[in-house]
Amino acid sequence: AGPTREAIDPVRYISNHSTGKMGYSIAYKAVDRGAKVYLISGPTSLKAPEGVQLIPVNSAREMHEKIMEHYDEADIVIMSAAVADYAPAITHQQKVKKSDEKLILELVKNPDILYELGKIKGDKILVGFAMETENLVENAKEKVSKKNLDFIVANDLFTEGAGFGTDTNVVKIIDRRGNVESLPKMAKLDLADLILDRIIKL
Repeated sequence: AGPTREAIDPVRYISNHSTGKMGYSIAYKAVDRGAKVYLISGPTSLKAPEGVQLIPVNSAREMHEKIMEHYDEADIVIMSAAVADYAPAITHQQKVKKSDEKLILELVKNPDILYELGKIKGDKILVGFAMETENLVENAKEKVSKKNLDFIVANDLFTEGAGFGTDTNVVKIIDRRGNVESLPKMAKLDLADLILDRIIKL
């Protein structure tokens, strides 16, 4: 759950607007149903639900490491984190000083955690999330196929009630057969229940 932070120097980082609310809602509902839950979370202001084992991380590489560390124990993996696709090629050990010149950052690709999990999926249930700003269904279907997912929960950033930091979401659930289920706006806790119901059916 949550965002990742990719350090530029000890003061600055690259991140995104994820608050972790969707992932924490799923963790809350899963532990409430009796699951043993590892919540591998980037930095958020949220309190981990009681009964959940919180594993805090910062960067995408740290998240990748912790997920792989606990992967064998899991029956179900739900990837709702907003993982940075890129990180600075160099992390400066001291604060980069301001100058009159442009500062150019070279970015390198982070591991695609969901793709890596898809390659070793086996009989586990693997669920992804996708936030898009265009071609929502097409892009989400491609991710389901490319990353070997059981289904993906996709939303459009520009849909009212579906953006970062809200207590609601508006999503489409797309499975590996290409079926698209469009859901109305609902509380993230209610959506978490619905996602877990879909997983139990599988």
